Amino acid sequence: MTDSSIVFLLDVDDTLLDNDRFSADLAQTLVDRFGAEEQQRWADIDKGLRAQYGFADYLGILQRFRLGLENHPRILEMSDWLLSYPFNERVYPDTLKALAYLKTLGTPVVLSDGDAVFQPSKLKRAGLWDVLEARVLIYVHKETQLPQMRARYPADHYVMVDDKLRLLVAMKAELGDRLTTVFVRQGHYAADSDALMATNPPDIVIQDIGELTTIDRERFLSSRVT
Repeated sequence: MTDSSIVFLLDVDDTLLDNDRFSADLAQTLVDRFGAEEQQRWADIDKGLRAQYGFADYLGILQRFRLGLENHPRILEMSDWLLSYPFNERVYPDTLKALAYLKTLGTPVVLSDGDAVFQPSKLKRAGLWDVLEARVLIYVHKETQLPQMRARYPADHYVMVDDKLRLLVAMKAELGDRLTTVFVRQGHYAADSDALMATNPPDIVIQDIGELTTIDRERFLSSRVT
C-alpha cells in the first residue's frame, strides 16, 4: 500500500542508467569518425560549457564542434547519433525493480540536473519517463530548487538517491531531518567521494540501485542511519 507521505527523489545519470557507458561510446564514436584530436576538442568544448552552464549541453557542444567541420561528410550524422542513442540499453539491470519497490512505499520522482531538450529525451528513450508517469524535474542546479520541488511534490519526508555526494550534502544542509540521503556507489563521481565521506557521510550507502529493494520503510524514514 502506497504511503504518499514519502517522496523518493532519484538522480538519473549513473544512478538509474549507466551514463559513463554512454560517455565512453560517444568518445569512441568521435575518434572513429573524426580522429583523436577532434575528440579532444569535443571534450574541451564540453568542459567549457559545463563550467558556464553547470550541466552537460550535448546539443550545444555539437553546434560548436561543427565549426570548422561544416564540410566533413559525417558531421551531420552526429545529431542522429545523439538523438537516437539507445538509452534503454543503458538502464541498470535492477532499476525497474527498484522503482517498482519504491512505488509500494511512496512516490518516486526524478530530480535531475540537465538541459531542457537532451535530458528529458534521454529519459523517454530509456523508458523511465513512462515508468515514472512523467514525474520528472530537471533543473540547472537541482540543489537550489528544493522549495520548488517541495511545492510540486509535498510530503512529510523525502529520500534523495544520488551518485554525487556533494549534492546530497548540500540538500541535507537545507532539508535537515526531513531528508534521508542515499549515496549509490555507481559511476565515476562516486569513486571520487572518499574524502567527503569522512566528513559528511550520507544516511545510507548502497553499492548499486538494486540495493534499494533491501531497505524497509522505517529505515528510509530515519534521517541518520548508523
